[in-house]
Amino acid sequence: MDVIRILVADDHTLFRKGLRSLLESMFGLEVVGEATAGPEAVALAEKLVPDVVLMDIKMPGLSGIEATKQIIQENSHIGIILVTMFDDAESVYSGMRAGARGYVLKGAEPQELRHAIEAAYRGEVLLNPAIASKLLRRFHPADQPRQAGIPYEELTPRELEVLRLAAEGLSNKEIAHKLVLSEKTIKNRISNIFAKLRVNDRTQAVLHALRTGLVRLPDENPS
Repeated sequence: MDVIRILVADDHTLFRKGLRSLLESMFGLEVVGEATAGPEAVALAEKLVPDVVLMDIKMPGLSGIEATKQIIQENSHIGIILVTMFDDAESVYSGMRAGARGYVLKGAEPQELRHAIEAAYRGEVLLNPAIASKLLRRFHPADQPRQAGIPYEELTPRELEVLRLAAEGLSNKEIAHKLVLSEKTIKNRISNIFAKLRVNDRTQAVLHALRTGLVRLPDENPS
């Protein structure tokens, strides 16, 4: 396994140092730098070109969301994970639209954080089911009818199953294991789903599927 190079960006010294200590205790992870403000995070990302950036949303000088946008514009392959105390839908939505590949609360378990880092490193976007539900309720009320003109029928039963598992937050590797298929096959099916739903990434596909009722999260009740 390759070592994942990480940049930590957070203006709270105790949290930043504690996070660095936690990450360095995990096999296969290396912290290559720390930033205490948004502009510094952008500059260090350009200088160090880490694999993953753990980005606080509330940063001085430049918000974590704006810093994410600027970093992605220069190095689109860098996986940015928003690490914050806030799980409001506006922040999540803005961060994902800026190009973040994940969203982890500061109270999350270490294994959840590692899972998000590894997914971002692989180029995947994971959306926690609870956060997906907040987005769904915030931007698309539950009683909103399905949109017309969307090619639901074009999705095969297997593609619908893959989409449902993606909405539950499973990575391509986990989906492949669950469906007893190769990871390459899952990647191909994900690409087909993007094309059929006319979306560009995993986040858009999941949100679209939840919004239209194409798939439901485990804790949702049918209307």
